Amino acid sequence: MARVVVVGAGMGGMAAAARLAVAGHEVVVHERTGTYGGAVRRYARDGFAFDTGPGLLQLPAVYRDLFVKTGRERLEDEVELVQVPVTARHVFTDGSAVALPNASRGKVIAALDEALGGGAGERWSAMLTRARTAWEATRRPLLEEPLRAEPASRDLLVADGAYPALRPKGLLRLSRALRGRGSAGPTLAEVARDELRDPRLAAMLCGSVWTQGLDPATAPASAAALAYVEDTFGTWYVRGGLRALADALHARCRARGVAFRFDSPVAGVREKDGRAAGVELADGSAVDAEVVVAGGGPAAPGGQGTADRGMSRLTVLLALRGTRPAGTPHRTLVHRAEAPGQPLTVLRPDDPALRPDDAHETAVLTLPVPGGLPAEAAEPLAEGLLAATDAAGLGLRERVLWREVRTPADVEAETGAPGGRVPPPGLSGGGGAFLYPANPTGLPGLYAAGGWSHPGGGLPAAGMTGAMVAGLVQDPEWRGSV
Repeated sequence: MARVVVVGAGMGGMAAAARLAVAGHEVVVHERTGTYGGAVRRYARDGFAFDTGPGLLQLPAVYRDLFVKTGRERLEDEVELVQVPVTARHVFTDGSAVALPNASRGKVIAALDEALGGGAGERWSAMLTRARTAWEATRRPLLEEPLRAEPASRDLLVADGAYPALRPKGLLRLSRALRGRGSAGPTLAEVARDELRDPRLAAMLCGSVWTQGLDPATAPASAAALAYVEDTFGTWYVRGGLRALADALHARCRARGVAFRFDSPVAGVREKDGRAAGVELADGSAVDAEVVVAGGGPAAPGGQGTADRGMSRLTVLLALRGTRPAGTPHRTLVHRAEAPGQPLTVLRPDDPALRPDDAHETAVLTLPVPGGLPAEAAEPLAEGLLAATDAAGLGLRERVLWREVRTPADVEAETGAPGGRVPPPGLSGGGGAFLYPANPTGLPGLYAAGGWSHPGGGLPAAGMTGAMVAGLVQDPEWRGSV
């Protein structure tokens, strides 16, 4: 079996490391910072604790599979997964609001009809039904198989045809939009406007991709599949915060014999006889290996030219006086008149592990922002986000005990991504512009894992990319999960 060096202890790198160790390889992870998890971090102060990266989980089956394949203990034996009752409460600029029940299409339709008027639920449901076609057509080549240059797979992922394939079932306006735009295909914002015919429904659809770091004005129509996935498979929370998932994955790696070297930045990949032969560390020492897995993002050795993709995020952590009001949803999306389709996310987990006592509460405000946002812009923007929560009637400002503002510079320090950019999900369509580089690189023996490689960003994709790399190391002709 091979000696393997994994560069970066992010979720994708650790997912690859655990699987490779189980396969019998000798695996060492070199991480430039002092801890694991990549963007999945925690900030703690005065008895309060906050997730500073993702706060909710979709498609937990990815991590269930990872834990089943790497040990006897199931994921649920290591962390407590809770399906939140409300996917999100949307507060619109006209004062209306709607809470969407989690993973229940019928209840969602009823809630939308009651809040936004008769017919709103059916229009939303019809849109998601059409989005299901994009999901079903592209799920396997986009998420479960290595990215290959074979015409059938590539054409399906690159062309904009996956979504409008349902034109016979009523996408007449979309057909006209396609003709008007030529081969480029419609954007998600155009589809939302033309098909949903209600600015609030359009804001919901656009917001589902905006919160994942994609601009609905440029994202292809196939991005509607992201809303379909959330609606169909549900949204989950990990007790103690998402950092507990990183803790569990790190523990699984250690149990399988993976060694970790923290504060050990890698300066480059060593080559010998035309293939990867290990890494050179920043201190000038060398580590020999037959396989190198670059999981540290576009700035890491082996990064493949995706450093300018995606946005970063501004996060405001709020320590609040007073008990969390009964019935408060875990997630609220505050839609803003000055930025249609670009809502502010407010997370308010009901988790005693994150607060000093029941007389206090935590809240996290998150907004995608350009990578490299100047530090002097952070505080005024944070103040504006608090004002948006006031306008939405959330009543947070008067309860603030203290707040911590985290900027793209903080994200860059933790992940190494230039400008603190966060990789968004990979998408089909758009002429292939929303795909990520394949996991095998141009150098034999060097593979890319993590959100900056196929299949892209997000916690589920991080777990999937680990499976991709492990499968390809074992067999270069590996065709993907069954």
